[in-house]
Amino acid sequence: QVQLVESGGGLVQPGGSLRLSCAASRRLFSIYAMNWFRQAPGKQRELVAGLTNGGVSTYADSVKGRFTISTDNAKDTVYLQMNSLKPEDTAIYYCHAQLGTDIVGPGNYWGQGTQVTVSS
Repeated sequence: QVQLVESGGGLVQPGGSLRLSCAASRRLFSIYAMNWFRQAPGKQRELVAGLTNGGVSTYADSVKGRFTISTDNAKDTVYLQMNSLKPEDTAIYYCHAQLGTDIVGPGNYWGQGTQVTVSS
């Protein structure tokens, strides 16, 4: 089992930046992938960015070039650096730990979510 604790959300103006953090209760090298999802009101939860323990990253087209996922293995923490934020980035952001190669089902764990609001 994995507990995930997120922090770093908040209100930011368009064009601004935020960094989300997610501390895991398990060593990151033992987790197949760490992901960030988001869910906006009335929309489905979507994968924003992911990073495998082998160093392979993936990004949603809507955030490529603006968001960066990274890890600090010494702290067992994953980050999502978000730059050039847009109002459409407004959502609850969830940290997700994927113990195996399946992104659904057993072996998948979620953080509590952190609100990101982009507004002037």
